[in-house]
Formats: sequence, structure tokens, C-alpha cells
Amino acid sequence: MTDRTGTDTGMSYDIGANHGHVPVLRDRMAELLAPGVDRLGDKAVIVDATLGAGGHTEHFLATFPHARVIGVDRDPAALADATQRLARFGGRFTGVQTRFDGIGEAIADGEGEIFELARTHGVAGALFDLGVSSMQLDQVDRGFAYRTDAPLDMRMDPTRGITAADVLNTYGHGELARILKTYGDERFAGKIASAVLREREKEPFTTSARLVELLYATIPAATRRTGGHPAKRTFQALRIEVNGELDALERVLPVIADALAVGGRAVFMSYQSLEDRIVKQAFAGMTASKTPPGLPVDLPGTAPRFATVTRGAEKATEAEIADNPRAAPVRVRAIEKLPDPEEAPL
Repeated sequence: MTDRTGTDTGMSYDIGANHGHVPVLRDRMAELLAPGVDRLGDKAVIVDATLGAGGHTEHFLATFPHARVIGVDRDPAALADATQRLARFGGRFTGVQTRFDGIGEAIADGEGEIFELARTHGVAGALFDLGVSSMQLDQVDRGFAYRTDAPLDMRMDPTRGITAADVLNTYGHGELARILKTYGDERFAGKIASAVLREREKEPFTTSARLVELLYATIPAATRRTGGHPAKRTFQALRIEVNGELDALERVLPVIADALAVGGRAVFMSYQSLEDRIVKQAFAGMTASKTPPGLPVDLPGTAPRFATVTRGAEKATEAEIADNPRAAPVRVRAIEKLPDPEEAPL
């Protein structure tokens, strides 16, 4: 499992180094968003729905000197850090603490010029860099990284919701096995769930080291020797469950589609197949005509309102990966909002 910078979640990085990291496909993301930003000019608002350390937003604000950015992050510490980093851009940046599927409400209810522009003219571009950030992995007390003993928390917003320990200590066997299999693609989901239930009867789970020890004891040795760290799939599954990541992704797709201006683009960067599959299926529906097959033209109200920008899932080039190895697992998909064919052109 990799994070949204392409980093193995077992690794650790210096928090202060995050500002020195080049965001994955930084230039390509700006290139994909540029047509929508150029179309709206000084009225352009970009949504960075996964702000993290603010690297992509910093690049957008520097690249598009007339654009504004709404940065969204559910993690209050990350939001505060990024806001400080971006302070030199003044009112061109506004941070919002919410999960990214709350962006529709944030735009609808937000006060100030940036939100008024987004409501009046639509969003020029939106970026979703999915997954957990290396900055969150670096914070040992968050419990995301399995190579360091830490409390089993894993909440991206540490102020609300259930923790990974809650999942391990309260979920039934079937429910626990389901999330390990569905979210972690774990072959031994049933065996792991049985082992968790046995161990929690002795003592509730509180820290990651005990869970890792259980996984080493439960997963066969032959399997442990291949496919990376034996804990990576379980930790991925717990993180996705704790944060409702796939549910949030499914909910935000129609929300951002509605918020886009004509010519505006939404770009999604996925690092694992579950996320990419959801985006792919949603884009297929958005870009398909609703006219029954066989008719020569689209019936009124059935023409697609979106067009794909990327051909399938776009990957990083060999040169990009050599320059920034964190780009290796990323899959990029983008759509653009089309004019309504039933509306008269301006």
C-alpha cells in the first residue's frame, strides 16, 4: 500500500521535509486544470480538495496569478500548517476544515469573495489527490504507519469518529473480515478476523505493535516472504474504514460535477485500485449519452454534460518517476464540463 505521495506506509519521513517534497505530477496537474482557469480568468476558483501540506496549491497560486484556491482538509493540524505556508498569497487562498465530500456545503455556505465567485461562476478546476499523506504518516501518534508502535487511531480528523482500535475491539467477525477483504484485498481476512476476536477477549487492542505481531503469527510464512510487509493490507483496510474514504469519494463525485463551471475540470489522482475503480465508473456514467441506442442524434436532455480529458487512467512517465519515485503508483483521470446543448450560447 502506498500513500498519496506514492510512499510505502511503513516508512517514516521527517515532517519538516514535507515542504521540500515536490507534489506528485505537480506540473501535469496545473496543465490539466489550465483550460478551465484560463476560461474564467480573474474569476477562476480552484478547489484543492485534499490540501495536505499545500504543495499543489502553492504551485497553482504561483502558476495562475489571477486564480484563487479553496483548500480543503479534514485534519486541523495539516490545515493550519498549510495555511501558514500559503500566507504570502493573502486572500487568494482560503482554507476549509471538512472532509472533501463537504466541499459542496462549504461553497454554498462560505462567506467572502472566493465563495461568491465559486457560487456565481462555478469552479474552474478541482484536484483530488486521494489517500493518506506522508505528513500524516510522519506523526507517530496517529497510528497510520505499521513499522512504529503507536496508538491505533488512524483518524485523519483526530477530533471525531471511531478509531482503528474501536474497529478491532467492537466489530463482529463477518464485518471485520469483510473490510479486510474488500478494502485491503487480504487473502487471509477470515483467519485474521478470527485471531483478532480471540486476542481481544484477553485484552483490547490499543497499539499497532500488538496488531502487527498478530498478523505475523496469522499470515503463513510463505506469504510473508512475498508481497511486501504482511501488515500493509490490514492497515490500509482499517484506515479506509475509519475515515470512510470510499464512501466520501462516491459522494463527492456528483457534488464536484455540479459545482464545476462550463469548461471546468475535475482531476482525480488514485493510488489504489478501489479508488480508481470508483472514479472510472462515475466518469463512464457522466460522459455517456442517455439516448437509447440506435438513434442518430441525442434526444433532448440526454446528451452527456461531461467529456473525458485523459485517455483511461494516465500514468506517470518513466522520466517523471525517475525524477520523483513517489509518482510510480498514481493513476490520473480527468473530466471537463460541457456546455448544455439546450442553452443558447452567450
